[in-house]
Amino acid sequence: MLAKTLGQAQDKAPAPASDKPRLEWRPQARDNLLTIVAAIADENPDAAQKLMDEIQSKAAALPKHPKLYKASPRVKGLREMVIRPNYLLFYRESAERVEIVTVIHARRQWPPFVPPFELKE
Repeated sequence: MLAKTLGQAQDKAPAPASDKPRLEWRPQARDNLLTIVAAIADENPDAAQKLMDEIQSKAAALPKHPKLYKASPRVKGLREMVIRPNYLLFYRESAERVEIVTVIHARRQWPPFVPPFELKE
């Protein structure tokens, strides 16, 4: 059952009937979600399925209330949703679409830290 669901993570949700924005998953976001779920499934397939369902359900609700979650302090222009204390979903919203940018474990450094470059005279 999990393998079937993993293969069904969609890039785009069906077009909405109203003027709500459409939901789109960036390929990297989908890949990140599948990687997280597959790692959990090695130990506990039921927990992996529940997490997958929870993330997809919460993401599917974003077009109804795209400004519900806080602006990300990590990346300008993104919002972040806490799925569970250990999982975060980052998305970008506009009038036309809600784009899922990535799903990460909360311990992961994202975006990767790049120290500032200083010119020495």
